[in-house]
Amino acid sequence: MALIVQKFGGTSVGTVERIENVAERIKKFRDRGDDVVVVVSAMSGETNRLIEMACQIEEKPNAREYDVLLSTGEQVTIALLSMALNRRGVPARSYTGTQVHILTDSAHNKARILDIKEKNMRTDLDQGKVVVVAGFQGVDEQGDITTLGRGGSDTTAVALAAALNADECQIYTDVDGVYTTDPRVVPEARRLDKITFEEMLEMASLGSKVLQIRAVEFAGKYNVPLRVLSSFDEPDFDADGSGGAIGTLITYEEDEMEQALISGIAFNRDEAKLTILGVPDKPGVAYSILGPVGDANIEIDMIIQNISADGTTDFTFTIHRNDFESAKAVLTRVANELGAREVVGDDKIVKISLVGVGMRSHAGIAGKMFKTLAEEGININMISTSEIKISVVIEEKYLELGVRTLHSAFGLEQKQG
Repeated sequence: MALIVQKFGGTSVGTVERIENVAERIKKFRDRGDDVVVVVSAMSGETNRLIEMACQIEEKPNAREYDVLLSTGEQVTIALLSMALNRRGVPARSYTGTQVHILTDSAHNKARILDIKEKNMRTDLDQGKVVVVAGFQGVDEQGDITTLGRGGSDTTAVALAAALNADECQIYTDVDGVYTTDPRVVPEARRLDKITFEEMLEMASLGSKVLQIRAVEFAGKYNVPLRVLSSFDEPDFDADGSGGAIGTLITYEEDEMEQALISGIAFNRDEAKLTILGVPDKPGVAYSILGPVGDANIEIDMIIQNISADGTTDFTFTIHRNDFESAKAVLTRVANELGAREVVGDDKIVKISLVGVGMRSHAGIAGKMFKTLAEEGININMISTSEIKISVVIEEKYLELGVRTLHSAFGLEQKQG
């Protein structure tokens, strides 16, 4: 018997039929003796519908009222799912974020969780009930409804698992786990049985869309075992009834991890780079360039500054492709102020990254990566490294070739260990 927090996203509860299927899944866990807390998102498309209505009234809706509106989507789902469970003889009780008292700060539309009052949930669990909680929402100290922003339901689930000291937090999506890379690019990509929090954080930050980075950070901070599975597969319990053997488990237990040098390859298509040429090389030049870009609320990723020649230097950095024109305008103004030679840019680049805790104890990974790409005639524009990651920027047209070639070169299609 275990205490499990399960989260189902909008696609998983997108229709009444799918809500009924989710109820059947939950019943199987209850029938084997598990205590279950369920976190749900709004039905797929519902949040967009609410946003569209709000924008018909006001281009930039009042933040407080916007949260009141958006939070109603999850309220529909928790009521329907609780009805479906009760009809199956599984006692269930629904809670909004306010009723659970998921206390947040007052940053409407992007609130942060401060505390959770778990007393009522524990009472219900002790009485054999399934607790069904609305994800994505909370309440601030003034009693105002707040929402948690992108990935909020994942974060709600992990936070509840931490507060309840759950045995596992299960995130149900439309994929059956974390893969070595995107199977749509590399059909031979393999589902990982386990991956560390560090690796998952890197994968999420580098473009993997399986989990939101906030939820992974929260799980890592509170050491909540996190499992990613498909809501469309049947539950697959171990012979001893312990549940496992499905999806991908995200954990701190590196000693039990597959002994692979590389766990996966992440990539991001939404990259662009800008270079300011001939900048006077003097103290403070980096801030003079990056400060105004940051003030424009543009996030910078990779940075390269060339060695000074003739008293000038070249400075290159990458940004999200959507920010390319805005950043170029800022940089052009900065170039004029600094007396730089010119500004050039490229919004047809991508980033490919190798991720793996095995890099820490093995040399030669970078060399092998660079050699593999060179043999395919793929030129590397920029390089960034950390203890468990190597990222390169290349031309967009070589993305799929680069990912497939690296996936094969490092044998990621093969089971490790």
